[in-house]
Amino acid sequence: MKILFIIKTMVHGTGGAERVLAEISGGLCAKGHDVSLLTFDPPGEEPFYPLHDGVRRIDLGVGDARKKSGFGVTLTRIGTLRKTVLQEKPDAVVAFMHSSFIPAAFALIGSGIPVIGSEHIVPEHYQSRKIEFFLFVLSSFFLKKITVVSEKVRESYPSFLQRKMAVVPNPVKSAQPDLKGLRHLEKRPVVLTVGRLDPQKDQDTLIRAFGILAPRFSDWDLKIIGEGELRPALEKTVAELHMKERVFLPGLTSDIDREYAAASLFVIPSRYESFGLATAEAMSYGLPAIGFSDCPGTNEVIENGVNGLLVGSGERTEALAQAMETLMSSEQSRTEMGQRAAESHSDLRPDRIVDLWEELIKRVRPS
Repeated sequence: MKILFIIKTMVHGTGGAERVLAEISGGLCAKGHDVSLLTFDPPGEEPFYPLHDGVRRIDLGVGDARKKSGFGVTLTRIGTLRKTVLQEKPDAVVAFMHSSFIPAAFALIGSGIPVIGSEHIVPEHYQSRKIEFFLFVLSSFFLKKITVVSEKVRESYPSFLQRKMAVVPNPVKSAQPDLKGLRHLEKRPVVLTVGRLDPQKDQDTLIRAFGILAPRFSDWDLKIIGEGELRPALEKTVAELHMKERVFLPGLTSDIDREYAAASLFVIPSRYESFGLATAEAMSYGLPAIGFSDCPGTNEVIENGVNGLLVGSGERTEALAQAMETLMSSEQSRTEMGQRAAESHSDLRPDRIVDLWEELIKRVRPS
């Protein structure tokens, strides 16, 4: 099949959706499909996540892919998308995230080319974004399918959207064997979190929870991998708590596997997630994980008392600190939960998820 993926940016996109797209497009290419990837990035810039050598890139350079798109830019993208995709003549288009599947759906009205929209967020995202949700709903009439990452996420959408949705989980990579044992070489145990520095991810609560525990656990550090708009506010919190020597915000990394392998505990303080890809990946490295029980996505990845801990969100900082203390104070508990965590998501290996995508694309393409 000739498959065209679309996403807003792969140069500035550093999250889970971009990582999944790189994995799936490469997997389909390895299976012999003709795979292209279209973005709005300027031509010639390197993507943050490496792509399979066989994936052909089409970078349109329309608008600034780092910014939210205004009405004029969106209209220009719709026109450029239609012209480019009609020239490419793919069997199917797979557009990742609403920033690409909304314009793709409108661009290809009447073209006969099926469009699959791949949604990677939950309805909570749209609560303060009514216009975005209206456009999502409107575009859904022109999409063949909309993928979501779990049945629980599908059920959280209105019933008329559920009927068009298919569940395709995110792939979870296996731990790299050559990194095993790395955490035992670290001089200081590390609490790790990975994610965009954004109010949704709520790293501020994690910093404050760690601040409560820091005097007692003087040999532990906190590392926050990610970048985003909250960096100045988070750095201010760290300074106010006098923890510049204990809390580190190194930014983005191209070797996240090494961070997972070196850490001793993973914490995901998010208010909502669609799946919790970073959490599942951390668990594949034998890391027990802690998150909030009312957080969609997180509460599907973590099984309380089995591969980690889920905590109530009444007083978020205190509740999180108590759960962290439980595991930071017991290497045996971390080891036992970590062993179970490593096996928790083996059914989501990348080759299986690539097969699910292949089957879905075959179903929607014209016969």
